[in-house]
Amino acid sequence: MTSSSYFSPAGGLPPQTALMTQRAVFTTAYAFIPRGCFSDIVTSFLPGWTRTRLWLIARPMSGFSETFSQYVMEVAPGGGSDMPDRETGAEHWLFFTGGLATLTIDGTGYEMEAGSYAYLPPGARWTLLAEGKEPARFHWIRKIYETVPGLAAPEAFVINETDVPVRWMPDTGDRWGTTRFVDPEDLRHDAHVNIVTFQPGGVIPFEETHVMEHGLFVLEGKAVYKLNQDWVEVEAGDFMWLRAYCPQACYAAGPGRFRYLLYKDVNRHAKLRGPGAFGPLK
Repeated sequence: MTSSSYFSPAGGLPPQTALMTQRAVFTTAYAFIPRGCFSDIVTSFLPGWTRTRLWLIARPMSGFSETFSQYVMEVAPGGGSDMPDRETGAEHWLFFTGGLATLTIDGTGYEMEAGSYAYLPPGARWTLLAEGKEPARFHWIRKIYETVPGLAAPEAFVINETDVPVRWMPDTGDRWGTTRFVDPEDLRHDAHVNIVTFQPGGVIPFEETHVMEHGLFVLEGKAVYKLNQDWVEVEAGDFMWLRAYCPQACYAAGPGRFRYLLYKDVNRHAKLRGPGAFGPLK
């Protein structure tokens, strides 16, 4: 597999001479947060975490992310957490883009580095400690797990993306593919977090319009991406949130690979609003 690079925001603050107008957009169908928005003044902090800051780029709210939250984490050496999340029923995905850390899941330790991926089901007991000379940098995606009677929750696992082959889409000449970390037919999973790869010239050749909500963080390269009615230039470090049914397409113009970390909700019924939500039917 071709060696990978992963963009991570460095923070800082633009100079007073910089133009304030960039590419940020918030609409009812999508939101676009360019890499230039990842400055020091928009970082957040979490209880239970030491020597840690984060950029909170998606959260459940009316008209925006409905199923997940996503953080871009920066944990300084020696920092971390013995109690990362008190949210009952939450499942977690971690994808590392730099640094070194020890992730302990139910008493078993794993060394995490760039390209490391972890899934943690609801109820898993886990801790994280940054141990390298540079900050540990990773994406942390959270979702309330949707239980199904008779269907057990998935087990925790840790893997590196270099150990997972890209599954190329048919009839694309290996220009468009996905690194899938779980079997798409495993119905225990109610969401997928994958890596999508386009080689130069690769395209999504139609306007995808479907029920899945998306979060896309660009890890590498550049492209033009169709978001609802708009073609938007995107590059490594940009984040896109797409509401359900927001049309999307992509053209990877090169010169190198274009890759992004993708969240989507899957494998569950759409929640219905019954008569009780608005009173009895008449």
